[in-house]
Amino acid sequence: MASTREADEFADWVRPALLPMTRLARRLAPDHDPQDVVQDALAQAWRKRHLFDPERGTATTWLLAITADRARDARRTRVRRLRVVDDTNEPPDVAAPAPDVDADLDLDRAIGALPERQRLAVELHYFLCLTVAETASVMDCSAGTVKSTLFDARTNLRTALGDSDD
Repeated sequence: MASTREADEFADWVRPALLPMTRLARRLAPDHDPQDVVQDALAQAWRKRHLFDPERGTATTWLLAITADRARDARRTRVRRLRVVDDTNEPPDVAAPAPDVDADLDLDRAIGALPERQRLAVELHYFLCLTVAETASVMDCSAGTVKSTLFDARTNLRTALGDSDD
């Protein structure tokens, strides 16, 4: 059982990361309460705090990696709930959004359509303003991988948004 002192130290340790964690949760799991995602991430961080290695990154990058995992799980849980059928074996009445072919694709939708790894890199680097090294730490990859992932994401976004250099 943790002491009050240990809990207070943990709270002080995570406090600087709370706003970035909330922003990431809001962007990666927009259909969920970001506070719930952050709370799940903090609970996991508390349970696994002994695994934190300051040589691999900062507390914030470690906490953001956990938040990204919790947001991914929240999205998966929602998808599973939508697939559940009722007692009559009828699918739930969930209408798929109609594609809006006449309007330009907005940035959030284009980012949401990126492959998961590209989306995470974009969210961390461009929306949370993490450096390439910090983004690599959160994603548990090399800085070169982050750079190529961001390049691929920008290419996909240009295509999705109809912004070509032709």
